[in-house]
Amino acid sequence: MIRTIFVIFLTIPLTVFFAVLAILSSFISKSGNAPHLVARIWARCLLLVSTIKVSVKGYQNINLKKPCIYMSNHLSNFDIPVLLANLPAQFRWLAKAELFKIPIFGYAMQRAGYISIDRSDRKSAIESLKRAATSVRDGTSIMIFPEGTRSQEHAIQSFKKGGFVLAVDSGVPIVPIVINGTWDIMSKDRILIRSGNVVLNIAEPIETSVYERKTKDDLMKKVRQVIIESFEKTKEDSLSC
Repeated sequence: MIRTIFVIFLTIPLTVFFAVLAILSSFISKSGNAPHLVARIWARCLLLVSTIKVSVKGYQNINLKKPCIYMSNHLSNFDIPVLLANLPAQFRWLAKAELFKIPIFGYAMQRAGYISIDRSDRKSAIESLKRAATSVRDGTSIMIFPEGTRSQEHAIQSFKKGGFVLAVDSGVPIVPIVINGTWDIMSKDRILIRSGNVVLNIAEPIETSVYERKTKDDLMKKVRQVIIESFEKTKEDSLSC
């Protein structure tokens, strides 16, 4: 508990400082690239004070010259800093609307060009997907948690369909990303924060140009299967070490 209090004590001022810095940088960089770089520094600082080490596999599967849709499993609050700190690409989050209501932090997300999605309002959610599709067509990569929220247990949940509508409408590849280790650091049902090691596996891109809206479920099943297989393999490897 003492360790958790110490991490939280450092995290709050760090988050406020970098959120303000992201807001200020957004007035200089209209593209949102500068705020995203600020967010990467914040994420690295957060992992450092939390004594979390991340090993990354599959950097060769990222094409920095073309936009894509990154899709990652979601186990913990620490998934966000893990992704921000370790992916070299510029991307924008498609994130739940509640995050944008957090004082300062939410405004920083908005200024960085992150896209709010309110899944409780179908019309609003559709408009959010349209904005995301426009961003992708303009050359911006998007990051999505297709499960929609953190897992209640150490497993992959069912996927929401919105991200796959976005994928087939924009026609860019999906890059599946698998995170393993953050559940043990801070699961959804626990306040305590532990140190630990995280494995981030970037899988090969999956082309979406051969799919359309009526076959989006097939695409969803394919992406989910890739994530599940990689997730289970990483779990087995960690247990055997």
